[in-house]
Amino acid sequence: MSRLSRSRGPRTRAGRSSPGGWPPPAWEQRFRAPELEVPEWAPDAPDRACVVATVDGRPQVHSWEASTGRLVAATDRAAGTTDATIDPAGRWLWWFDDTDGDEWGTWRRQPFGSPPGQLTETPIPLPPGYQAGLHLSRDGTGVVGRTDPDAGTTIHQVFLDTFSATSAPVLLYAGDHDAEAAALSDDGNLLVVGHAEGGDPRHPALRVLSADTAATVAELDDGPGRGLWALDFPPLPGDSRLLVLHERTGTPRAAVWDVLSGAWRELALDVDGEVADATWFPSGDAVLLAVDHRARTRLHRHDLRTGRSTLVGPADGTVDGATARPDGEVWYSWSSAAEPPSVRTTRTGAVLLAPVGPRPRPSVGVRDVDVPGPGGDVHALLRLPSTGAAPYPVVVDVHGGPADHRTDSFSPTLAAWVDHGFAVLSVNFRGSTGYGTRWRDAIEGDVGRAELADIAAVHDRLVAEGTLDPRRSVLTGASWGGYLTLLGVGTQPGRWALGLADVPVADYVAAYEDELATLQAVDRALLGGSPQEVPEAYAAASPITYVDAVRAPVLLLAGLNDPRCPLRQVQRYESALRERGGVVELYQYGGGHGSHVTAERVAQMRVQLDFVKRHLSP
Repeated sequence: MSRLSRSRGPRTRAGRSSPGGWPPPAWEQRFRAPELEVPEWAPDAPDRACVVATVDGRPQVHSWEASTGRLVAATDRAAGTTDATIDPAGRWLWWFDDTDGDEWGTWRRQPFGSPPGQLTETPIPLPPGYQAGLHLSRDGTGVVGRTDPDAGTTIHQVFLDTFSATSAPVLLYAGDHDAEAAALSDDGNLLVVGHAEGGDPRHPALRVLSADTAATVAELDDGPGRGLWALDFPPLPGDSRLLVLHERTGTPRAAVWDVLSGAWRELALDVDGEVADATWFPSGDAVLLAVDHRARTRLHRHDLRTGRSTLVGPADGTVDGATARPDGEVWYSWSSAAEPPSVRTTRTGAVLLAPVGPRPRPSVGVRDVDVPGPGGDVHALLRLPSTGAAPYPVVVDVHGGPADHRTDSFSPTLAAWVDHGFAVLSVNFRGSTGYGTRWRDAIEGDVGRAELADIAAVHDRLVAEGTLDPRRSVLTGASWGGYLTLLGVGTQPGRWALGLADVPVADYVAAYEDELATLQAVDRALLGGSPQEVPEAYAAASPITYVDAVRAPVLLLAGLNDPRCPLRQVQRYESALRERGGVVELYQYGGGHGSHVTAERVAQMRVQLDFVKRHLSP
């Protein structure tokens, strides 16, 4: 689970940099270009789909007909709407309604093709909460998971009428630990719960329940240090085969588990990399696999009859979302560092669905960098500007997560830095996904230090070869990347000229006290316990511990409604650094763990560019 945070206070900078003239510069055009996600189509009405696409700079839910290309906006929420689905019959669009990005809310639905505010319903009579899964079956069974700080995680079943009436929710599962409604069989009879009852949400286990009686049908737990994730059942009535991601070999792979018979079938791959996601072809005789390898994600079709896998779609760049259609066609979203994203079809390779508006400007490609590090070889991506000469000023871009990684994909933020003459270095340090479970889990017990040591190793190599300027090296990141940015300017004060920390963990103990219960469980897994149990571990990992050593000017960005990296702990860090004479500025905005609003994203980019211009030596 990734992390971000926002803040408020009397010393907030409002980001009043001049927006410039018209047309806007290329970097701003990239942010303002319309975006859309891969359509999610209805199994019983495959011409109908739910699409999230931007409207006036905000993501909104749309109805889309593939045959006609008709796209109709269904929502018009100020903070945007990103979580949505369509029912199997294609009659209803479902979307999650929270408040200003705080992730606390309720599921709504409205008829397919209806405009914003028309015939919207709240069909599940449960109190608001943090969402923990929604699944809809062909027979009208709905399963909804929700998390409440006081009640823990609950999963209920409801029967949804074709029109509007629903039954009273029936409790199927409850626990005070991290859990989710992970998958529901096509006929609505089998529910899979992903849970961390063993105390480690980074390595969850699976439980299969009868959706009629809540009785346990099957259990699957691979033990400490090995996680299991349920993906989906085939869209076939009575089919009890479940797609599962597992870590038994040290490299995440996919398998098919028949939850009733217990049969287990590995989906063997003859390509390098780890399986990041998988979905069924509607026929049930093949699986579409997304495979991560060296910061690229590619698609493979695995035929269950022959056991063979074949590449689907592009061999370069990164696929970000894909779905398999009844005729074997695949819809997917693809981009690279140089080329903006597009939603395409494997039938022709052409664009399937294009947003209304200008395409964003291309950027530069990436160079792969491999450097020996203290824990093994470190892989990184380097973007170089088309102007200027080495050694370049550099923005060292730190990804969030920590269980995530940077890919060869398009980023308006990173392209903006390149446009302004900066090299951009993205390091997939220990803790990153895509390089095996040992690499991902190597930070447990050494949180923060391992990641920064890997970043330093790559930075040192590129400085030594004359590519990067050590005097003009800016450390920046959001969420976990913001955390590592603050930890870096405190523990490596001679290395970084500036720190730009977006929604960071700044005071680990205060963050733990205020954050989501699910994130508290993640922190306990990473650090070996709670702040009360292992106070020395939290002190060693917390950026505020090293505030006396910070020499670089620091920019903090924080949202007012962030439940993941809450406001108070960012304010505490800002006050502590200011009291010690440090140069620190705090930018706050309405929103949660980041903003989906284009105007706000542009404003934040301007704030960062302005901060660097004022504080970085020429």
